[in-house]
Amino acid sequence: MAALLLAGCMDPGVAYAPETLSRVTVKAVYPEGFAAQAGAVVSIENVLGGVSYQLVTGADASASIDLPDGLYRVSVSDRSGNDVFNGNQDRVLVAGKDITLDLVLLHSKAGAVVIKEIYCGGCPKTPEEGTYQSDQYIIVHNNSPVVTYLDGLCMGSIAPYNSNANNPWLNSDGSLPDFLPINDAIVMIPGGGEDFPLEPGADAVIALRGAIDHAAQYPLSVNLNKADYFVCYNTTYFPNQAYHPAPGNLIREDHYLEVVVKTGQSNAYTLSLNSPAFVLFRADGVDIHSYVQQEGAVRQTPGSSIYVSVIPFDWVVDGVEVFNGGSSSNRKRLPASVDAGYITLSETFKGHTLMRQVDHQATDENGYEVLLDTNNSNTDLYERETQSLHE
Repeated sequence: MAALLLAGCMDPGVAYAPETLSRVTVKAVYPEGFAAQAGAVVSIENVLGGVSYQLVTGADASASIDLPDGLYRVSVSDRSGNDVFNGNQDRVLVAGKDITLDLVLLHSKAGAVVIKEIYCGGCPKTPEEGTYQSDQYIIVHNNSPVVTYLDGLCMGSIAPYNSNANNPWLNSDGSLPDFLPINDAIVMIPGGGEDFPLEPGADAVIALRGAIDHAAQYPLSVNLNKADYFVCYNTTYFPNQAYHPAPGNLIREDHYLEVVVKTGQSNAYTLSLNSPAFVLFRADGVDIHSYVQQEGAVRQTPGSSIYVSVIPFDWVVDGVEVFNGGSSSNRKRLPASVDAGYITLSETFKGHTLMRQVDHQATDENGYEVLLDTNNSNTDLYERETQSLHE
């Protein structure tokens, strides 16, 4: 199977001389308490060249491939029931000798609420000249067989905003910190606990900018003025009316997101146009308002006057890492337990959006829409040419 997958990924027009190849073996190391198993998907991408390969591990939890010299990004993803295993390593150097990479997998659980869509890249102003970016939104989805409540669901964008930016939060050895730094603001769906139920297979739309009918003026945009849509609208913290106009007549005030804490100086909610790392989370065992007041919950960015909020990994309900399709300098911001991979947004201002794949077998078995959730965006998401809300 690995050979078949590899054959489908390599360019048949390119002949590699045997002496230019090195054998790379990737071995999945499962967490304590979980037995190693066959069938994990190994993804390998040349960081500079963009060539990618996929393999499947055998009974010894390993897979091998002959690769030309280069710098590679390697990830392993596996799932057994609701148990999800992911691991990744960036910038693996292949340079003229065989190597074995023991990739430690982190265990997490498939989430009840997942990010179904991230639309961040804007669209053309057609028929006018120019581009438009005041219509960013996300869609969350109930992937579980029971009603879940959105009350208290928090969200935020992880620093740095862009995947190819310098990351001052990295440890000295280049590894990620043991927390998630959230840029600018934490926003939250309000409610008393059971005000906003989400049925199995149902979606909720969250307008991160204007909850208006953008398509009325710009036909390639979307209509975000619809009943039951949520909106990020707070004139105290986000007074920029170009990005945050007054919500449309169908938006209810109890659907305005609450700003839990504002640490940055932006006058509009800021989500990267080309490469956000976005998370949904819930404070575990503590009131989120009390938490952000605690010492250490808000920290100054090293070498900067900018402050961020920090949260532990295990609060995350779901997360998606997006890479900039126009850069070869992308670096991970989310750990493997949140998102072992990434999805690339190839172009901005084209109306493209990032969508989660449907798990057709699980959908047929359960009778409601079930989406793929391996905590690996390489597998779970794809780039779509038009927004799902485009009419």
